[in-house]
Amino acid sequence: MMCPEEMLFLQSQEPARTIAQAVQAPLQLSDDIQVISDGARVEADGATHVQGNVELRQGERSLHGQDVRIDPNNRSVTVSGDVQYRDAELQVSGESGGFANGEAHFNGAQFQMPLQPARGSADLLSLNQSGVVRLEGVHYTTCPPGRDDWGIRAKSVVLDTAKGMGTARGATLDFLGVPILKLPTISFPVGATRKSGLLFPSFGNTSRGGLQLTVPYYLNLAPNRDATLSATVFSRRGFNLGGEFRYLTQTSRGQIDGDLLPDDRVYGNTRNRLHFENVTSLPGDWRLTLDAANVSDVEYFEDFAQNIDGASIAFLPRTLQLSYRDPNWRVGVLARNFQTIDQTLLPADRPYTEAPRLYADGTWRLNGALPLEYGFTSEASGFIRSGASGIEGYRVDVTPQATLRYEGAGYFLRPSVAFEATQYRLSNAAAGQDDTPLRTLPIASLDAGLLFERAVGSRDQRRLTLEPRLMYLYVPYRNQDQLPVFDSGEPDLNWVQLFRSNRYVGFDRIGDANQVSVGVTSRLFSSQSGARYLAATLGQTFYFDPPRVRLPTEPVRTQNASDLIAQVELQAFENWSVDLGAQWNHGQSQIERSEVRLQYRPAAEQVVNLGYRFQRDRLEQADVSASWPLTDAWKFYGRMLYSLREDQTIESFAGFEYSSCCWGVRLVARDYVSRRSGGRDLGIYLQLELKGLSNVGLSTDSFLSRSIRGYSTDPRLP
Repeated sequence: MMCPEEMLFLQSQEPARTIAQAVQAPLQLSDDIQVISDGARVEADGATHVQGNVELRQGERSLHGQDVRIDPNNRSVTVSGDVQYRDAELQVSGESGGFANGEAHFNGAQFQMPLQPARGSADLLSLNQSGVVRLEGVHYTTCPPGRDDWGIRAKSVVLDTAKGMGTARGATLDFLGVPILKLPTISFPVGATRKSGLLFPSFGNTSRGGLQLTVPYYLNLAPNRDATLSATVFSRRGFNLGGEFRYLTQTSRGQIDGDLLPDDRVYGNTRNRLHFENVTSLPGDWRLTLDAANVSDVEYFEDFAQNIDGASIAFLPRTLQLSYRDPNWRVGVLARNFQTIDQTLLPADRPYTEAPRLYADGTWRLNGALPLEYGFTSEASGFIRSGASGIEGYRVDVTPQATLRYEGAGYFLRPSVAFEATQYRLSNAAAGQDDTPLRTLPIASLDAGLLFERAVGSRDQRRLTLEPRLMYLYVPYRNQDQLPVFDSGEPDLNWVQLFRSNRYVGFDRIGDANQVSVGVTSRLFSSQSGARYLAATLGQTFYFDPPRVRLPTEPVRTQNASDLIAQVELQAFENWSVDLGAQWNHGQSQIERSEVRLQYRPAAEQVVNLGYRFQRDRLEQADVSASWPLTDAWKFYGRMLYSLREDQTIESFAGFEYSSCCWGVRLVARDYVSRRSGGRDLGIYLQLELKGLSNVGLSTDSFLSRSIRGYSTDPRLP
């Protein structure tokens, strides 16, 4: 677009050339502005009158009309007759228009914004040099021409193309010709830019909360800070105020979010939740990390989590950590405690508060021919239980260690030695129990592996590997039955656990070992891209002496070998993926744990999952989920998670989605276990998406992504 001031200035510099050349040829007013017309004349008052298919061009901007009058006296330009304006961000056609005081205006305008995209009509449209478009008597939509499925009717609309935001006043939102929302003022994005303003309400229904209406307000506080305030009304529970504040600086990032329900009419008291997380980089490679959460009562997540995880949250951690890390050192201090949510846990089964934990680890490599890596780990921790009887105290653990690392392209050999010393200072110890026990023991291991690789396929297009691994571990037996168990446990057996130097996590138990772990891995991958098609692992530990160290509730081991671990991963073979895993107890000839996951995914929006999980004496579940297009516009969602052990459905949902070029709607109904007692909740999720504007309803994207493995709304994702 050429501003009136520019036109008048250029016309005053070359008036004779303007009149003479406009009749027959394009008029070159400057190096980058042209006027093309059938004819031109200068009137008695000094105005320039250009007629007949007039077109003004400046780079990507152009203005077309049948009649253009440039008046230098009042510094204005008037355009009439098939008026059309175009630039990279805006296209306007109208009955008439003009320029005055640095602003363009058009009457009876039809407009399009191709980059957004958006279009509409207005009785009056004006735009200034800053890219701000003002409209009066407007209809606005992002639907393509010929489809007005939704639109905003408003007395006035301001579109800031530079900031990418729009504001409508006296607005009515029409959907399929029906007014569904009236607001005195509303802000909406014109593109992906963010701006403070009222967002579209969301609504839904659950059997515990009743009908739900949420009105959010977004605050764009700064480029690196924003906040969202949400007012929610539950028909059964009452009024809830929620909020989220996010920030990002050169040294810190984090967020604070929470909710406050002053008077829950169902629960009969105030309900609230607060969560704060922060990571701050300090000078000298130091870092401060905070992650803490709190809820007002133990039933909060069961009532408001809206997923099956709410019934399984046992603890809420609160962690504050100051840490330092460089290539050789890792040191820090950590304080952590927990809010116990599951009140059915006995006091002895609840986690300790660490107040605090001090740790320092160091690792160095010896310069020279000998590939020696040496260092130490150390930790000092205090463990207390507020308001609970039982043993408490302090624990200090120091472990110097050294490893020779012989490594090459197809092998590694790592002999290692360490010496572990652990000292306790206990209070509330049982009668006759040593309150300052000391445990010391050496640890020796030899870890070795090979890598064989060969080309396979008719054109050597794939590579096949064979990777055997063997690790011998020796740890002498020390009687540890009198030691407390502050934070130690036995993790599930897996490939990584087979090759650790301690079969427990934590320092309260160091497992005795005279054993060898044997495993083999084989992979098949593309020679060109490196994409993995197949991976299979098999591993087991063989005991020369049966392990004797135990946790208080751990059974005595009598077998001469651990359970056998097997896993197979088949990825993207003609749209099929398979994960198989099993833990086989050879002594009792039975499976202890197993998992099967089968997926068919020919496209981002087409996925079917079948799954089975089994843990002896704990769970046995079958899982079926799918997202599948029925037509170009309709899609089906569904999932059923069924407990074969309890003979009941843990979660089930089904829903449909309709999606057109300018709007979409998702409707999902769920029935799921929401309480530890087995109580259930029924929820209805409705989301209306007006593409290019906003969503109306409870968002289902994150819920579907969590529930359906491989689900994606982005067709670009693999």
